[in-house]
Order: sequence, then structure tokens, then C-alpha cells
Amino acid sequence: MSNYELMVIFTPVLSEEEFKNAQKKYETLVKENGGEVLHTNPWGLKSLAYPVAKKTTGLYWVMEYSAPTSFNEKLKIQLLRDESVMRHMFTVLDKYAVEYNAKKRSGVKHSEPQKSEA
Repeated sequence: MSNYELMVIFTPVLSEEEFKNAQKKYETLVKENGGEVLHTNPWGLKSLAYPVAKKTTGLYWVMEYSAPTSFNEKLKIQLLRDESVMRHMFTVLDKYAVEYNAKKRSGVKHSEPQKSEA
């Protein structure tokens, strides 16, 4: 099982409830296919860098999960079929990214090197 991060931009016309239901749908899909959802982070409504389907904003959502490699194709098909999804992007996380995300979630700050006053 590998670790992945999925960012999805949903259409901004979704209600709060529809946005939550869409998130649950993909979390459930991961769990049903032998994966594990490690963390989710709904960013909410953000401006897009360029218009997509004549929309200038989108509802952003990020999910970190671990799953078998073969599962990503199933997830991709579901995302492409979903009319509320404007864009999506998968990122494979290496061990350093997983460690960084875990530290970030737990609130550990990056330590700066000590300065000597010699």
C-alpha cells in the first residue's frame, strides 16, 4: 500500500450539505476498496487561477490516504464521472512527505538551526 494525496475542486454551486456528502462518498470509496483515510482537509471556497467551465471559484478539498496502487484507477474513473468535480489531482507521497504531513497535523514546528554567538 502506498500513500497518496488527492486534491479535488468541486463546483462552487454545491450547498454545504452536498459538499460534505461528496467528501463522504470518496472517503467511503477508499475504505471499501481496502484503503485507509489518514486525513481530510476541506479548504472551502477559493478563487481559481483561471476560469474552468466559466467558473472563477471552486470548493477545494484535500484527502490523504493509503491504498493499493490498483485502486487509483477506480477512483479516477469515479472522479471523472462525477459532474460536481471540476478538477482533481493525485500526488504520490514519499516517506518524507508522509512524515512532514504527520508533523504538520500534530502541530510540531520546523526547528531552525541554532546560531552561535562566537
